Amino acid sequence: MKLGVFTVLFSKLSFEEMLDKVKASGLDAVEIGTGGYPGDAHCNVDELLESEETRQAYQKALDDRGIVISAFSCHGNPITPDQAFAKESDEILRKTIKLASLMNVPVVNGFSGTAGDHEGAKYPNWPVSPWPSEYSDILEWQWEEKLVPYWKEIGQLAEEHNVKIGLELHGGFLVHTPYSILELRKRTSKAIGANLDPSHLWWQGIDPVAAIKILGKEDAIHHFHAKDTYIDQDHVNMHGLTDMQPYSKVQSRAWSFRSVGCGHSMQEWSDIISALRTYGYDYVVSIEHEDPIMSIDEGFSRAVKNLDDVIIREQPSDMWWA
Repeated sequence: MKLGVFTVLFSKLSFEEMLDKVKASGLDAVEIGTGGYPGDAHCNVDELLESEETRQAYQKALDDRGIVISAFSCHGNPITPDQAFAKESDEILRKTIKLASLMNVPVVNGFSGTAGDHEGAKYPNWPVSPWPSEYSDILEWQWEEKLVPYWKEIGQLAEEHNVKIGLELHGGFLVHTPYSILELRKRTSKAIGANLDPSHLWWQGIDPVAAIKILGKEDAIHHFHAKDTYIDQDHVNMHGLTDMQPYSKVQSRAWSFRSVGCGHSMQEWSDIISALRTYGYDYVVSIEHEDPIMSIDEGFSRAVKNLDDVIIREQPSDMWWA
């Protein structure tokens, strides 16, 4: 395995300054935002698509530091009723797939998106209860009319460009559980799999190791985010796990994102890394920093230190003892 970072946390640094920081931190890989919610501070997709010379210079900066790109990421909502944002999300996703193919980047990460509740809707609607039955009807309509048709087309595009799509299992979007990513994959393309992030599983009550077993057996883990979640049971008792308070309300929220090791024990993180290796994921572990009580540098360096202790870098030896 390799250790990397989702570089949006270093958006104030230039591309080469960011690479120098990553290199100095002892990491092997970067996940780079190309647009959507994460922005594109370190990747001008249009310029890179237009010029082979620009792509070569971009790649040289990486090669000179011994760093690889684990994924391009363009987290948006391509099926939202907001037509302007849907168009923007779709266009950057298609461009990113083409760029990934040109630059031999194997994975493009994003969100599945959430549609409205009918064709004339103004806002996304995320149904999470089967009753009253209107919610079940909405969910079926969203899958049949929006989600599956869109990702079937994108899956075909990804296959044509020999690129995998890693959808983050994130609350608020239609694909947010192991079941939903496997169902979408079954109904669209094997190019579509998970960008698995334990932080979004914990607050849904899903055990990350169990999720890795489920998805790994289907070869459906295409990328992995390393981010933690602290769950405050006292506040869960008050607000439930679907807490709608802003992330800034750390003192009263049911759960908050944390740096690796600050929400769950390093034994649990060791179990996660071991499960990844056991069930076929031997690629990059990409640190994502969204800790509300730590600075970028402290949260990032804490994650690096903690993951250094548990990541499995070398291939296993022959079982000389058996």
